[in-house]
Amino acid sequence: MTGMADATAGRKTPRPLYSMFLAVPRTYDLVNHVVTLGQDARWRRRAARECLRQEPERVLDLCCGTGDLALTIAGLDRQRREITGLDYARPMLDLAVSKAATRGEQVSFVCGEAASLPFPDGCFDCVGISFAFRNLTYRNPFISQYLAEVLRVVAPGGRFVIVESSQPASRPVRAIFRMYLRIFVARAGAWLSGNKAAYRYLAESAARFYAPGEINNLLLNAGFRDAAFRQLLFGAAAIHVATK
Repeated sequence: MTGMADATAGRKTPRPLYSMFLAVPRTYDLVNHVVTLGQDARWRRRAARECLRQEPERVLDLCCGTGDLALTIAGLDRQRREITGLDYARPMLDLAVSKAATRGEQVSFVCGEAASLPFPDGCFDCVGISFAFRNLTYRNPFISQYLAEVLRVVAPGGRFVIVESSQPASRPVRAIFRMYLRIFVARAGAWLSGNKAAYRYLAESAARFYAPGEINNLLLNAGFRDAAFRQLLFGAAAIHVATK
């Protein structure tokens, strides 16, 4: 059954980007489609297939925003797996619940904190995250806490699937990519959303984000094993998979 539960009552956990995500939900999906030239849906679908590859029974869409990864997984799922989306921004989750109801998808949504996940140890066979891993790790002092929580709720043998912006290996391509982010993405996002600060952050965090090998090292140092990645669109984005 589609719905939303609240697991934030009484919790005091880090929310460094909370006000930004409260400000952008109305135009969030539109801006994502525009600034990625429509590629975000295609990349997310590939990540969803990766989440389902080992036929998990329980899947979590971490930092789910408006629910696109969870809903994409649900749309591909023919076995009615248990799919949950978690985010700390209630306006985003309100949109996620509405989208799930419109599409007739069975997804449960929880308002909760990535720093203190309201789930028991080993609860999920797969945790996926779609274009939000950067928010947990880019210049974030709580990175160790976030990764430890993901590791805790993944079952032994379970997988962590990440689709995120990346750094092209080619220096000329990387320069073009960063120019595109800082000129087009920052300006188009600000114009469409009315929130200049939010999309300045998005552009800069993507331009300065870790290279794929650095992400692998983060995951391995956090306790995952067999971390691997596959880059997309000349390295503008990547899918990472790590196993507990």
